[in-house]
Amino acid sequence: MDQTRNRNVHLLGALALAAAMTLVVGTALAFEHVGGFIPCALCLEQRTPYYAAIPVTLVGALAAGLGWPSPVVRGALFAGGLLMVYGLYLGVYHAGVEWAWWQGPADCATSATSGIATDAGSLLADLDAVTPPACDEAAGRFLGLSFAGWNVIASAGLAIAAFLLATRPAR
Repeated sequence: MDQTRNRNVHLLGALALAAAMTLVVGTALAFEHVGGFIPCALCLEQRTPYYAAIPVTLVGALAAGLGWPSPVVRGALFAGGLLMVYGLYLGVYHAGVEWAWWQGPADCATSATSGIATDAGSLLADLDAVTPPACDEAAGRFLGLSFAGWNVIASAGLAIAAFLLATRPAR
């Protein structure tokens, strides 16, 4: 009975983690595609841990749902947590660049192509009109934090949740 309960906790927890990760990266994509915020190179890089952690966490949910051995389930959850720690690192690094605590990458001002037309007729005009943002300038601050700062909070919370689930003791 306790084994089934733990399996259900891991299943529901992994599904909740995957949903929360999807919500975070989906919000970033919505700000880009609906809100018109053009991401810089570091903004785009901060999405990578989410793109990797969502399927890894779903594998953990699948493993829990199918009753696979506990190390497989816990390993997937732990891997998802490690990916969120990497996301936390990227968020701290980017926020530090924005606050001028350290230098960002040299190529950071020429990465984004969002908002540029894909048809040849208006491509040249759009290339002249759209300037990718520099990584050291926050696109906006909400409650005092930039998108990178909010990613720090989201990544930290998701990493903690993943590690708590991964280390949940068997009863």
